Amino acid sequence: MNVSKKVVVRYKLKADRVRENEQFIKAVYRQLHEKKPEGVHYSTYKLADGVSFLHILFYETEAAHKTFTSLPAFRDFQAQAKDRFEELPLVNEAEEIGVY
Repeated sequence: MNVSKKVVVRYKLKADRVRENEQFIKAVYRQLHEKKPEGVHYSTYKLADGVSFLHILFYETEAAHKTFTSLPAFRDFQAQAKDRFEELPLVNEAEEIGVY
């Protein structure tokens, strides 16, 4: 079933946990590159303040979403994330208006 959803997550970390968070994120990307799951598009940005992050996940099907969220590296990333936050994540579904 084609659900085609986009999820945007923004959060702020404790300054001393940024490097750790980046390592978790890089591990997720390593697994994505190894497994190459279909229907998953993911991007991550560190904002100018150096402690805020923005993640954008686009998945075409529920199966693609499940594949992404069951990656061991993603589970590791989430496991102790609460300890890293200065501000809790804001999670929103987004509607694409345009892309170039």
